[in-house]
Amino acid sequence: MALTGRTGLLAALGALVLLFVPHWWALFALEGALAVGVAVDLALAGNIRRLRLHRSGDTSVRLGETANVSLIVENLGRRRVKARLRDAWPPSAGAVPVGTAVSRAGRPPSTSRLPNNVKLSIPAGERRRVDLTLMPTRRGDRRPAAVTVRSTGPLGLAARQLSRPAPWTLRVLPGFPSRRHLPGKLAKLRELTGNHMALIRGQGTEFDSLREYVDGDDVRSIDWRATARRADVVVRTWRPERDRRIYLVLDTGRTAAGRVGDIPRLDCSMDAALLLGALASRAGDRVDLLAYDRRVRARVEGASRTDLLTSMVQAMAPLEPALIESDAAGMVSTIMSKVRQRCLVVLLTELNSAAIEEGLLPLLPQLTSRHLLMIAAVSDPRVSEMAAARGDLAAVYDAAAAERARAERRRLTAELRRFGVEVVDAPPDELAPALADAYLALKTAGRL
Repeated sequence: MALTGRTGLLAALGALVLLFVPHWWALFALEGALAVGVAVDLALAGNIRRLRLHRSGDTSVRLGETANVSLIVENLGRRRVKARLRDAWPPSAGAVPVGTAVSRAGRPPSTSRLPNNVKLSIPAGERRRVDLTLMPTRRGDRRPAAVTVRSTGPLGLAARQLSRPAPWTLRVLPGFPSRRHLPGKLAKLRELTGNHMALIRGQGTEFDSLREYVDGDDVRSIDWRATARRADVVVRTWRPERDRRIYLVLDTGRTAAGRVGDIPRLDCSMDAALLLGALASRAGDRVDLLAYDRRVRARVEGASRTDLLTSMVQAMAPLEPALIESDAAGMVSTIMSKVRQRCLVVLLTELNSAAIEEGLLPLLPQLTSRHLLMIAAVSDPRVSEMAAARGDLAAVYDAAAAERARAERRRLTAELRRFGVEVVDAPPDELAPALADAYLALKTAGRL
């Protein structure tokens, strides 16, 4: 039960009457009349307990896009129900009224227009549908809290109110903004494999075919056994390695929770992993994914080329950084146990000197002796801006601190490269294409 503002107003007016008629019988008369009115209102209000709630609509959406979810309210009672309904979703779900224009920035124009209250009039045995458009602002699973229904009586003094769950899960997938770089990277890959219209011959270390020798060919490519069987000199042609294994590792520890600008480091790493996974699968390589901090948070292994991106985004969607230090020993042990043959291990983490030197650095010989390791990290462009500032005394101190941070980052990068580790360090907008370029450079050099 819920009392309305009209009940409070009548009670206040009754108190004013008692100032002029200060008798006990007047108090009981006013209170009795108000109580009778409330009881009549409750009796005549619609039976909201006979309402049944069902949902339908989208179950997944990419971050930055919109999803449509419908709530179906069915009246199983014998009387018409006039009520107000409130469908409560978390703010990060981005509820938008149906038909509302969304700005180019991808945000609803005003939160005051959100459909918190919807008027419904449902005859007996019928149903009504409430449509809701959601534009989530965060990745992960979004679920509604509850649906609250309030049916007010004809006098407007009291209402029946009930909150009940209407379960639904909307999975918000990573946005993958770097997919705009994929056509350009695929063009470079076609040039590398010799399938481009310009007929550029691919380079690599994997045997492709035999052909006759022409002027300018490297004599080291001559196949002497095939030449002995034929009258002409025959050379071997090579192509970049295919069917190699790429093992992507997402560090979901405390360093992944930091934000660069308005983007979490973990989301930047996911975007780079998706672009590299899409490119490597098109190149014929096998791609696996592991998310780890002190235990395995997500894993994608053995996915086909057509199902790889779908499996990766589904595994990444519910991931959240754990505010604990990552266990480097456990991570390396998991990688070594899962990957027996030599492969390219891409670790997407932060170049934090304490975490790297105390955790990962002592374990690098064990990892690099069997695999080729590449570390990709997000750099903060704000540090470069601070290093260039010289406006006042505070800016000079900020610039000194920024320069010290950059020097420490360069020192750590040089130390990792002495162990044979490839390092990609780039701002958020450039990390994904830089990682893809580094992968293509390794294929060109035949190092995979």
